[in-house]
Amino acid sequence: MLTHIDEKNRPKMVDVTPKSETLRVATASGIIKMNKDAFSAIKTNTAKKGPVLQTAVVAAIMGTKKTSELIPMCHPLLISSVDTDIVELSEISAFKLFVTVKIKGQTGVEMEALTGVSVGLLTIYDMVKAIDKSMIITDIVLESKEGGKSGNYLRA
Repeated sequence: MLTHIDEKNRPKMVDVTPKSETLRVATASGIIKMNKDAFSAIKTNTAKKGPVLQTAVVAAIMGTKKTSELIPMCHPLLISSVDTDIVELSEISAFKLFVTVKIKGQTGVEMEALTGVSVGLLTIYDMVKAIDKSMIITDIVLESKEGGKSGNYLRA
């Protein structure tokens, strides 16, 4: 039986009441590829809309915190920590964003990490789309998770 469908085949939010609070951590990542002009504008901090990477970090944190408002079956969570990292992939004119979310709670934070990455990358797109509308957001994945009944996961 699917966990988000009840016995009458109606959508439902999973009841996490019986679950114990444990430390849960999830890391997700994604890549945004662009032309050299957009990449250069971001690196040199000359994009007209302001500091792109710093704004993307704030957006990733905000997206993480708003996940339950965007994804219907996600629980609102009291997130303990959101950490971000952005890696330059200069050989392909791209940036890779990592978001790590931590909570002591009854449910995992994979969706929060994935949403944070998505919103952060969309923010980069928004801020330099005047330079390059052909940017590609790709490879949004769960890198790892710790805690909970299903245990740990590490992308191979």
